[in-house]
Amino acid sequence: TNQWFLPAVRGDIPPGCAAHGFVCDGTRILVFGGMVEYGRYSNDLYELQASRWLWKKVKPQAPSNGSPPCPRLGHSFSLYGNKCYLFGGLANESEDSNNNIPRYLNDFYELELQHGSGVVGWNIPVTKGILPSPRESHTAIVYCRKDVGSPKMYIFGGMCGCRLNDLWELDIETMTWSRPETKGTVPLPRSLHTANVIGNKMYVFGGWVPQSAGGEISAPDGEWKCTGSFSYLNLDTTEWIGLISDCQEDKSNLLPGPRAGHCAVAVGTRLYIWSGRDGYRKAWNNQVCCKDLWYLDTERPLAPSQVQLIRATTNSFQLKWDEVPTVEGYLLQLHADSPVPPVAGIPGTGVPETSVLSSQGGCSLHQSPQSLPSIPYPEMKVDHPSQTNNLIPNNVQAALSSSSKVEGKEKVAALENKVTQETMKNHADATGFKESNAPSLSPVYTSSAQTSANVGELHDLDKQSVNPDASVSCTVSSTQTMVTQQAVKTESSSTNGAVVKDETSLTTFNSKSEAAETACVTPSTRVSTGQTNDSHSSRAPQRPPAPVKTRDRRWYDVGIFKNNSAVVSQFYLLPEETPNINSKTEGADVPDYRLLKKQDLFPGTVYRFRVAAINGCGIGPFSKISEFKTCIPGFPGAPSTVKITKSVDCIHLSWEPPASPSGNILEYSAYLAIRSTQLQENPSQLVFMRIYCGLKTSCIVTAAQLSNAHVDYTSRPAIVFRISAKNERGYGPATQVRWLQGKATVTHS
Repeated sequence: TNQWFLPAVRGDIPPGCAAHGFVCDGTRILVFGGMVEYGRYSNDLYELQASRWLWKKVKPQAPSNGSPPCPRLGHSFSLYGNKCYLFGGLANESEDSNNNIPRYLNDFYELELQHGSGVVGWNIPVTKGILPSPRESHTAIVYCRKDVGSPKMYIFGGMCGCRLNDLWELDIETMTWSRPETKGTVPLPRSLHTANVIGNKMYVFGGWVPQSAGGEISAPDGEWKCTGSFSYLNLDTTEWIGLISDCQEDKSNLLPGPRAGHCAVAVGTRLYIWSGRDGYRKAWNNQVCCKDLWYLDTERPLAPSQVQLIRATTNSFQLKWDEVPTVEGYLLQLHADSPVPPVAGIPGTGVPETSVLSSQGGCSLHQSPQSLPSIPYPEMKVDHPSQTNNLIPNNVQAALSSSSKVEGKEKVAALENKVTQETMKNHADATGFKESNAPSLSPVYTSSAQTSANVGELHDLDKQSVNPDASVSCTVSSTQTMVTQQAVKTESSSTNGAVVKDETSLTTFNSKSEAAETACVTPSTRVSTGQTNDSHSSRAPQRPPAPVKTRDRRWYDVGIFKNNSAVVSQFYLLPEETPNINSKTEGADVPDYRLLKKQDLFPGTVYRFRVAAINGCGIGPFSKISEFKTCIPGFPGAPSTVKITKSVDCIHLSWEPPASPSGNILEYSAYLAIRSTQLQENPSQLVFMRIYCGLKTSCIVTAAQLSNAHVDYTSRPAIVFRISAKNERGYGPATQVRWLQGKATVTHS
């Protein structure tokens, strides 16, 4: 949301302090030392439980082989496993805080943590090799190579009367210090900079650097300046790569300004930089505090999860996919089984690449707008916080999941079936996403106001009908056919079903090899023998397959979405001269959708979907392909709002009736996935037993029936139910329920 908030903390709230040590371990934060006031330093340790916003002052045991750490500031405090590593800092030799006698430290401690909360005590490890020289305002990070598995701590830079740019390595397993040899251009000596690890790189930004050209200052009161230079160290090859040089001009304010004493944190593959102070001399009255937030995208995002189906109608799909952290949007594409004619005479438009700052980077740094429902794209410069950029084309609708409690129970709110009429602001300048091998910068504006870009809200169901779990595996036939036998086996195929949430009506799909993992859609299946009972089945009319030319097998853009869900009723047709766009991850432009014609979805038609995440470095790889079919008119929808209530010796299932375009609902059927020898051979082929058939919208599942249940392990262990409704046309699609370890998760398939 890009919104700051001030939590209501309680407990042993620590006094304000500067230059302290700070680590985050899950939902708890540990703070050690720092300057409480000028000349008075601290060696207190505080723990914040962020899940409860509760502060607690903790008292570790003193080390058995020495004294505990003395009060200090400017030290490093690094977390690895269940231990924090403390190195160096600045102490005051004078007992009088007004008479500050600085003493630089190079002592080394480890602090053992208790699991979840609390600490054990300090220890002074016995180390080998030469200790780094005393220093403060340095950085320390811990990195462990995946193939080697030996964690190492790296200390860089700092201050000991003059700025430093030396690199030290500590092998944590052997407790051996060393000075690794590096390649490339070493960054200028600096202090009060930041260093963060993303992947196998240590990113170093900002800090105080010497004003003199030589980099070394002998006089303690020599001049220095803040820098905005930016480099990274490849920790596998120990090679320095410069991204932004100290002398690089930034007349357009596309880069973070020079600063020191700022903070930086890595979230996934994104690096956030906040605040700091700027100044060119030591005098405090020449320094300016920064209040801006920036982020750096270091690589293209990972592929999202498979597209999942929430609801299908005769001419639309409600879709979702799992969120990818720290992305700015998602590109959703579809592929139609029936050939879609290209549109002649509609030119596609591209967007210029982002500003090139260096040829070495492979990352992109941005500043994004304040109080916006959407985060702008890297090619866009936002001049005012009130500017918004809608990432959702006018043929789709996005939704957020939230909870609204009424009298202690969560209500269900259906999505509005309307479409957004907003279009993307400055679209011709903002919708092109090209892979950039160099960093580009833009700011993150923040706000305290709540904003929302969603058209409708998708609320969680009753607590017995909660969020989706993950995917289950099953495949179905392409006709809506129910059978009378108790054991219903799904038709053989290589597809896997994705499970999603909310009251959805899903339809059957054709299993194709291209859809390697697609969403399963209905319990309406043929028995493996092919025998069916006509009185209990209704076969949907089949459209004869049309010949498809190779050039027609294209992926068409549905649009770019800010959130991870959408209602899709149309897609964009490509100009005839546009080549096949199967490789948008290679830096192809996203066209200007305003210049493209749209095509409605057809009833009873199979569509394949894939989605890719977008950040400042470009469009990432696409997800695995999902395949869904729009509903055939006349059949009932899927039962909704399924709830599971557990009693001592049975389970009670209940559901809401679906819409029925062709007469009243004649009956409901409920099925339970059961154990079978076929499941051992192919876990993707679920075998179902019908446990209820009748007019009531509820049923009881006995303990005897549950004793035969198959436990599905495609994600978390769950028992799988399916419920479908029948009208005069036949059985419609089913709602699938995954019951997780004593609580129900409503999902649909």
